[in-house]
Amino acid sequence: MSVETPELTVEAANSKPASEPKELTDGFHLLIDAFKANDLNTIYGVPGIPITDFGRLAQASGMRVISFRHEQHAGNAAAIAGYLTKKPGLCLTVSAPGFLNGLTALANATTNCFPMILISGSSEREIVDLQQGDYEEMDQLAIAKPLCKAAFRVLHAEDIGIAVARAVRAAVSGRPGGVYLDLPAKLFGQVMDAAEGAKSIVKVIDPAPAQLPAPEAAQRALDVLKGAKRPLIILGKGAAYAQADDVVRQFVEKSGIPYLPMSMAKGLLPDTHKQSAGAARSLALKESDVVVMVGARLNWLLSHGKGKSWGEPHSKKFIQIDIEPTEMDSNVEIAAPLVGDMESCLQSLLNGMGDNWQTPPQEWLSAIAAKRDTNLARMEKKLSNVTEPMDFHTALAALKEIIRQRPDAMLVNEGANTLDFARSVIDMYKPRKRLDVGTWGIMGIGMGAAVAAAIETGQPVLAVEGDSAFGFSGMEVETICRYNLPVCIVVFNNNGIYRGTDVNPSGGSDVAPTVFVKNSRYDKMMEAFGGVGEHVVNQDELTVAVNKAMDSGKPTLINAVIDEASGTESGRIGNLNPQSVVTKK
Repeated sequence: MSVETPELTVEAANSKPASEPKELTDGFHLLIDAFKANDLNTIYGVPGIPITDFGRLAQASGMRVISFRHEQHAGNAAAIAGYLTKKPGLCLTVSAPGFLNGLTALANATTNCFPMILISGSSEREIVDLQQGDYEEMDQLAIAKPLCKAAFRVLHAEDIGIAVARAVRAAVSGRPGGVYLDLPAKLFGQVMDAAEGAKSIVKVIDPAPAQLPAPEAAQRALDVLKGAKRPLIILGKGAAYAQADDVVRQFVEKSGIPYLPMSMAKGLLPDTHKQSAGAARSLALKESDVVVMVGARLNWLLSHGKGKSWGEPHSKKFIQIDIEPTEMDSNVEIAAPLVGDMESCLQSLLNGMGDNWQTPPQEWLSAIAAKRDTNLARMEKKLSNVTEPMDFHTALAALKEIIRQRPDAMLVNEGANTLDFARSVIDMYKPRKRLDVGTWGIMGIGMGAAVAAAIETGQPVLAVEGDSAFGFSGMEVETICRYNLPVCIVVFNNNGIYRGTDVNPSGGSDVAPTVFVKNSRYDKMMEAFGGVGEHVVNQDELTVAVNKAMDSGKPTLINAVIDEASGTESGRIGNLNPQSVVTKK
């Protein structure tokens, strides 16, 4: 892409006839060219000084520019775009406060191993370095570095191509993550010869090459697995990100081992698969003797691989598949580390298993199946209750059936109780259809994830939100309406955080910290922006409203009234909330 001007310098004007203007390009166009050369065609962001014109020019060039109301949600969208496509999602922000808003999403993307590039305009270096008080002055590069995989600053237009290439490769190679690209305002207006500019653009070749595991590492893992009496496979979102779905299925089914999917790995195999141990989680973790970690980490979500939920200390051997060597032994000893990309590692195990692989003892499989069936029957009783107002199980029973009938739909889920109950209740049938709060368990990802899911997949989106979680990003319903996205939001409204029943212990006039305005009508927010709002109080109304929304593809928000007393403190992680033991007189 280039621009024409009759003169670049006095010398250029004198050396070339006026009838043959020099063809030039600038930082704006070089950045766009670099993105498009690497098949990065969608930008999520918030316009403003100094990047307003960049957004306009990117859109004019054919790129899709999705403008949000807050940078954090644009960043969350970019991160989810990276997860779904295996290409770095792009987030564009203004300087200083806008950059800081996007930084939360960048750090979250890095923690979750989602490839993302945060691009922020910034103040001029000579003023920032002398701390002379420039507009939104901040040393953004220094702030970003500890929170992402890599951070780069570009000072010269001729370096834009190589900077974008480095950012792309850093974001997707090895363990994926976030990258920061700092672009001072002066960079955009820099002009250079268009032909030289074209030569400076770099198309990254093989940005995430296969990393083959060592043959002896694969054999070690198989030897450990052969000795197992009660083996278990844990599938993590790293396995889902890899998009090696056929190999994952082959490995699980050929091994015959029960598997436990982490929340964003649900659907790699259908949750109704006969080997699924999701409904027998506690038994599977406690009684297993060899655990195969497939793209999962032994972090707080798995009690760090130790503690009461895992049974007797040192009673298990772990096989771990991960592309990052330093992940091994992060919490417990890994008996068989298998370092490499997901597909290569699993294929090496499949090749070594041969045609006569012995599946686990029937006694273990029967124990898992019996516990699973018992727990599913117990859950079914809860789901079959008819209550008005609804409790979490009543409402989720309706959504469970809707997802069963619409397995291609994207499910976004966040909240405390809304998240915890939903991931246990709603079965998933296809990979990468469930998007939730991820490794940090943070709230506020909902609307950004919903926008990205709709943009990147073209599928209808069902966003199941707690009323507290929705509040973090609720203004983005305007974004959903503005782009007319097929997103149906269901807000589980129980009047507060966890529950709406807390009272001020002092007896004062302020409400308790966890209580919201009673009987809020979130559906009216959607109506205010031209979308469809629905208010439902029972299961039948919820079923009709969601199916109508999913069929229509219209932006819809359903305010689902939930019994305000039905929640539990902090969902299932109340143990992380310290309790005071001091009684003051």
